[in-house]
Amino acid sequence: MGAGHLRPMVELAKKFVRHGISVIIPVITGGPAPDLVSKYSNSNPSISFHILPQIPPTPHPVPFVNILNTLKGYNDGLRTFLIKQSDISPISAIVLDIFCVHAVTIASELGIPAYFLFTCSASTLSIFFQLPTYLPAHPVGDIGTTIMQFSGVPPLLASHLPNELFDPTSEQYKLCMYMINRWAEGKGILVNSFESLEPRAVRALKDGFCLPNSTTPSIYYIGPVIVYEEQKEERHPCLSWLDAQPKKSVVFLCFGSLGSFPIEQLKEIANGLENSGQRFLWVIRSPPSTVNPAKVVEPTAEPDLDILLPEGFLNRTKDWGMIVKEWVPQVEILKHETVGGFVSHCGWNSTLEAVNFGVPMICWPLYAEQKMNKVFSVVEMKIGVELKGYEEGFVRADEIEAKVRWIIESDEAMDLKNRMMAVKESAIKAMEEGGSSFGAFIEFLECLH
Repeated sequence: MGAGHLRPMVELAKKFVRHGISVIIPVITGGPAPDLVSKYSNSNPSISFHILPQIPPTPHPVPFVNILNTLKGYNDGLRTFLIKQSDISPISAIVLDIFCVHAVTIASELGIPAYFLFTCSASTLSIFFQLPTYLPAHPVGDIGTTIMQFSGVPPLLASHLPNELFDPTSEQYKLCMYMINRWAEGKGILVNSFESLEPRAVRALKDGFCLPNSTTPSIYYIGPVIVYEEQKEERHPCLSWLDAQPKKSVVFLCFGSLGSFPIEQLKEIANGLENSGQRFLWVIRSPPSTVNPAKVVEPTAEPDLDILLPEGFLNRTKDWGMIVKEWVPQVEILKHETVGGFVSHCGWNSTLEAVNFGVPMICWPLYAEQKMNKVFSVVEMKIGVELKGYEEGFVRADEIEAKVRWIIESDEAMDLKNRMMAVKESAIKAMEEGGSSFGAFIEFLECLH
């Protein structure tokens, strides 16, 4: 349904192709922008894309409900496509995005093994599998004080869970439980993580603690699968700017394709960065809609920096800071030797990219499962520190200043940096021949024959 879910699917498709397996990716008409599909088609001629016929829109005011209902509406088109494709060549399996749960029914009807690509962490999967039995037995009181205890992960505040889970009578809650139960119906789940990164969660899932009343499907930890953006003809100017900076001196701030802040928060970030005196590369998007700020939509208007930032900020910081509007090649930035810290929204793709290149994180979760990822990163994996102000919905300049200085300058941050470098080495080993993730993917491929 979204670009952030199509990109990992394309990277997975590349892995199949490298092992001699042909791939077709069906995409809904109302999904990722057509130019993104076109770009991937042009740059990956070995991968086929099939656009399913458009269905009449039936929008729902709750984004999560809208996503699942829309995808369900494409089931008839998916069935027709799979039947026609089976006449041409047998289908070994269908790998579904985690939101495409209604398609399990179609796969079952046609006798096609269905697997899921889980683009979140193993820890998130372990919690989600426990929720249908845990929540009815442990009613949530005050979400800010209720502690939740799940197998395989550190204790969580109820407020760390996605918003859809707070009201058992709501349509989104019921759909979320339905979605989780359907994941368990799949023949297996491909998880974008690696065993040594999340050993407690992996063990809890393997030992059946997360699905006590049913059999846990086969789980294959095949990550980190990193989404490399297609190289443009011209190198992005921010990379040239990074070339001129000292090693490990730059703090990179980027909050994903949906991460945006009100003007007041942007000004606070600016003041914190300026007061820190540290070099920074900051990606800014337009503030969220004032009409419906709770709606998760991709910002469309280009940000006006003269309005959004404190007067004179750009001029005062021009010698040691760079601001980029809308988009940057994040993977290329994180692998650059001058980047010493990453202020992140804790999206799992971004977390894995930080891990893959050994960049310690300053965690600022915004939505979905990102607060959970913050706990895993800070408490369990110990690869980041948090900006505590996110809990009140506003991070102050003095906290930003202190954390940015700490991660770049302080001796105390060395433990975090050393831990992150060790995790980076583990990620590399997992993906190499003989590593856990390499072996897990081979094991999955053997199940297809």
